[in-house]
Amino acid sequence: MSAVLSPASVQDIAELRQLYFEVYGHGYPVPLGSDPVVMRRLITDGGAHWLVARAPAGDLVGSAVVLTEPGGRIGKLVGLAVHPGHRGGGLASRLTGAVCDAAFATGLLDSVYATVRLVTEGPQQVVVRNGFRPLGLLPNAVEVEGCETLALFARYGDGVLARRAPVASVPDRLSALLSAASHGVGIDYTRTRPAPCRGAAAPGDAEPLELVAAPAFVRRRFLELFPAADDRFFPLHTPNAVLVAVDGRFEAYADLDPVAGSCALVAVHPRPSAVAGTLEALIASVTRAGADYVEALLPLADTEALEVFLASGFVPSAVYPAMRRIHDRLHDYVVLSRTSRQIDFRTTAVSPLLQPYLGAYLSAWTTTYLPLHEVSR
Repeated sequence: MSAVLSPASVQDIAELRQLYFEVYGHGYPVPLGSDPVVMRRLITDGGAHWLVARAPAGDLVGSAVVLTEPGGRIGKLVGLAVHPGHRGGGLASRLTGAVCDAAFATGLLDSVYATVRLVTEGPQQVVVRNGFRPLGLLPNAVEVEGCETLALFARYGDGVLARRAPVASVPDRLSALLSAASHGVGIDYTRTRPAPCRGAAAPGDAEPLELVAAPAFVRRRFLELFPAADDRFFPLHTPNAVLVAVDGRFEAYADLDPVAGSCALVAVHPRPSAVAGTLEALIASVTRAGADYVEALLPLADTEALEVFLASGFVPSAVYPAMRRIHDRLHDYVVLSRTSRQIDFRTTAVSPLLQPYLGAYLSAWTTTYLPLHEVSR
């Protein structure tokens, strides 16, 4: 007899915490599976679609969540867990499909994305069977059982990809990534041409930045500088730190997570390209704060900002077509990442669907970090 799926309730929290512990041990870096205050808020405030699975005997044996945020049209699949004693019967796939169907049924989402561990191919197969498409790799993105690479996947609502705004040109270093996406997502990037390099500022000996890690203050300041929802776009990330140039010319807002060893650059005031020449100092600051991995999400059409980050050692890792809705069109974004740890793909289970993205990443990394004569040899 199969497990019964139902919406999570506050009464499930204790059992859910036990489930996540049995599945992940102490290594699960997301408070959704360990912090009862966060779990209660997600269950009660309407910010999540959360399903649990119970065996015929009544034991809680599975969980899956799609996180959303008010006004946002993107969800994130997180917290997929199946008790070790109930694997192999397709429960993970059932949970994934059901929770995503519930999220899309509201009519409020254009896409749902997932960052999938690559310890085995199983999680990749689960999301692909439920309509997710591969978008790229995030090398060294999280500390779970050691430093792990994640894969980015997304599932789209009906007709969303057909309403993408075209991008005329991108920096040449993104060409391999877009080629991989053309196969993985089934969209046409052949009309997007390499843009001539305009000579972004190279890394310099910039003065150290000031890092302010005061979450409440940072959120207030962030909302002062970006008062309108349309002015800020990094779905499901809230800044808890800000890096300030000593001359005041920019403020870079970050979601800094020392437990996961990661940092997401959420926004830069007055514009992303303002960090030109100072990204080495920024990387040094967040590394001292405990983040070995830094990522930035930029519009695929923002060639100026892309060139600034590429010039400072960021590597194009994933592309998210039709990520942001503006009026009746959807715009593509790209994830650029940089890691201070050695990347080791030897134990990473990269499925055939992700192989083109692995090749694209290795090509871009080689171009960034190996001298031309070494590449030619």
